[in-house]
Amino acid sequence: MIRKQEVDTLKSLYGLMGKTRSVRAAIVKRMLSLQPCQQKQIRDLKNALAALTHCCREDYKADLIIEGSTSIQVELFYEIAELEKDIFYLEKGEEPFLSYLESLHSDFSTHVQNAVKLLGGKRFNCFITDRDGTINNYCGRYGTSIQSVYNALFLARFARAVAVNPIIITSAPLKNTGIVDVSTLPEQTVIYAASKGREFIDLSGARRSYPVDADKQQLIDRLNRRLTDLVADKAYEKFSLIGSGLQQKFGQTTIARQDISGSVSEERSQKFLDLIKQIVQELDPSGENFKIEDTGLDIEIILTVAGGGAGLKDFDKKEAVKFLDRELRLNMGNGPHLVCGDTGSDLPMLEAAMEKSADTWSIFVTRDLQLAKKVKAVCPGAVTVPEPDMLITILNQLANTH
Repeated sequence: MIRKQEVDTLKSLYGLMGKTRSVRAAIVKRMLSLQPCQQKQIRDLKNALAALTHCCREDYKADLIIEGSTSIQVELFYEIAELEKDIFYLEKGEEPFLSYLESLHSDFSTHVQNAVKLLGGKRFNCFITDRDGTINNYCGRYGTSIQSVYNALFLARFARAVAVNPIIITSAPLKNTGIVDVSTLPEQTVIYAASKGREFIDLSGARRSYPVDADKQQLIDRLNRRLTDLVADKAYEKFSLIGSGLQQKFGQTTIARQDISGSVSEERSQKFLDLIKQIVQELDPSGENFKIEDTGLDIEIILTVAGGGAGLKDFDKKEAVKFLDRELRLNMGNGPHLVCGDTGSDLPMLEAAMEKSADTWSIFVTRDLQLAKKVKAVCPGAVTVPEPDMLITILNQLANTH
């Protein structure tokens, strides 16, 4: 139960959003079993929404206390907008909700109808997708990016009706502020491939992982201790609280240097990036064990793997697809497949699928014309849409064609 409450600390924000996850997961489970949502569950979500809107200004920003008198400015647009959409969906029903989404997003129906016309009637062997920015709207903090009810329902319907092997590949970890902790899908609905696919939970609920050399594991353990100590220093604490925060993954560590609302000055963000590079260089002077990828928001420090004739390389989503194909016996030589992403880091997933089967289709969520051109060059059967809500609605409509 979520009571009326005040959100004045970052800890209380995380606690409240964790409670909305429990409520939303229960709603999704009921509705997938064709049981109606309970009024008390809607009331819980309304109480959560009231708490968030009360603590922030009209620009969705709030100053929340970290500890003592120290505060941090956070943007709560995702948390508020997704609660508003869930409440509308639960009170008004699906058809009015789709009209509501159309009012939020230009050319919503056109994008949805074009994709459904292209892909309708297909049953995919593998559905491989990124999460954030692709099937889920972006949030300022990973730990509060709780999957909304409508999103989980639409995705679950698609996974059950249209995909033999539904797979979410994310750079986030599995647990400890990982994808499992922010998902509201019933267990064993999708395969969660976390840490860029190095670790996964299959459809039976079993966890498996990519083998890591013992010496390299010791090295990344040392890195994690250094970074944990670093963000314990108040001068750097903020970087563990914004965006992705500090995520210790399997074979990879991510630390934020910026968030989507730009709460860190560019100068300070750049200095932090330089400091992280210095720490990595001290631990790995030869550069043989770690690769650093800077997204502008996150610094990703990744253990290298053998790259065939190309020497050492980082473990990317192409490696992930190959690993999952072997481990799960996906038979990816047999299409059709559907691959979805939103950035250039998702292109390797598409390339891997195309190498396995030419009967591969793709939907990318992007407004970047150059990225759209690259996607089309890799996969002729690709379309792009500008919003995750469009993609998730397309998936729901495709489920309705079966």
